[in-house]
Amino acid sequence: MMRSLYAGVSGLQNHQVRMDVVGNNVANINTVGFKKGRVNFQDMLSQSMAGSAKPTDEIGGVNPKQVGLGMTVASIDTIYTQGSLQTTGVMTDVAIQGNGFFILKAGEKEFFTRAGAFGLDENGTLVNPANGLRVQGWNAETLGGATLINTSTDVTDLIIPVGSKDSASATSEVSLACNLDKRTPLIPAGGGEQQALEGTWSTSFDIYDSFGGTHTLQVNFTRVAALQNRWQATVTVDPEGEVGTNPLVEVGPENNATNTFLIDFDNLGRLQAVLDDQGDTITEGAVQVPVSFDVIGARAPAGAGPLRQTFNLNFGEVGSVVNTVTQFAEKSSTKVFEQNGYPMGYLENFKIDQSGIITGVYSNGTNRMLGQMALASFVNPGGLEKAGESTYTESNNSGTADIGPSGIAGKGKLIAGALEMSNVDLAEQFTDMIITQRGFQANSKTITTSDQMLQELLTLKR
Repeated sequence: MMRSLYAGVSGLQNHQVRMDVVGNNVANINTVGFKKGRVNFQDMLSQSMAGSAKPTDEIGGVNPKQVGLGMTVASIDTIYTQGSLQTTGVMTDVAIQGNGFFILKAGEKEFFTRAGAFGLDENGTLVNPANGLRVQGWNAETLGGATLINTSTDVTDLIIPVGSKDSASATSEVSLACNLDKRTPLIPAGGGEQQALEGTWSTSFDIYDSFGGTHTLQVNFTRVAALQNRWQATVTVDPEGEVGTNPLVEVGPENNATNTFLIDFDNLGRLQAVLDDQGDTITEGAVQVPVSFDVIGARAPAGAGPLRQTFNLNFGEVGSVVNTVTQFAEKSSTKVFEQNGYPMGYLENFKIDQSGIITGVYSNGTNRMLGQMALASFVNPGGLEKAGESTYTESNNSGTADIGPSGIAGKGKLIAGALEMSNVDLAEQFTDMIITQRGFQANSKTITTSDQMLQELLTLKR
């Protein structure tokens, strides 16, 4: 009879554990990145009253007689199902859709979490503002003028230097793709100024020197009388600004010492050739015309004369009509589809894409990669140990963290401006709460009934 008492006690104790887990789940219904727990029970030891017997020729086998001694908690599992995503609009909030954990560090100790409510500290370090743990990833590097992220190296603190400077860059490439109207009047030799205006199409746009100074590049296209498919291009830098920029054009290896050159088109309106007065000609491939001008207020490194800046004026591929200067019987159009110079700028904002790449947005209109967030995955995430504050640490049974970028080796993708909510289902928890309560109540009845039977036993002597 004492066995039933202790079995009932074990039922009370372990159902209380189950209620504790259910209560914790309900308490964290609105905790960002929380993963619910689940309690599994198993029976405890059984006392054998009689052993089993195998069948003989005369009789069959006999099963063992065993009395159970109660139950115990088999496991308390953490369920890592996906929580719903809630949009916040905060650019430092990041949610993981799929498998994986963010990596946080305090000194040399690593923590892992699904809660992506991050922010910046005064040094521009991406951190969890609730506890100061630093988000790990890879910072961008500049090698040979190219910005890259090396995800094969060890992770480090992610730094977003808001307010930092982006140095100015001189224009080195300008690409044109305009159309010159075939119907434009020809300019005869000795034509007056009015006729020149009627036969000229002008396009202008901004270019930049090495200081980030802005200059106006103007190219005038004038249809000439010698050949109906020939235009003269005149390049001017700062036509109405500073005096003395002295633009020069070099079609071939010989310096023209002028700012003009000629453009020929074939009978299909396609670019055919570019040439100068000296006979230097480009008739195939990409047409690039080097243009140089003086940067006023800057001296050449050798100390003699002003600083000369050179850039390529790109007209496209010979024989092509895609992103190329053309001559069709349509209204002349201006299109500069690429110019790679820019002034100095400051980092004003940043954004995070689905790969976790952090891109800085500068006041000069440029975008640059700043870094990439890292994710960790585990063979057995259920083996992680909870460390509080919605974080986990490795254990002997979780396996070693597999660290890499999102979208690789089964890792999920990142959603910026959103947070993953708790995966607790209230309906499920309330149902589990009722079942747990009934289990506790039933075990308490076992104890009271056993107590009554003992009481009856004590009264037999009367």
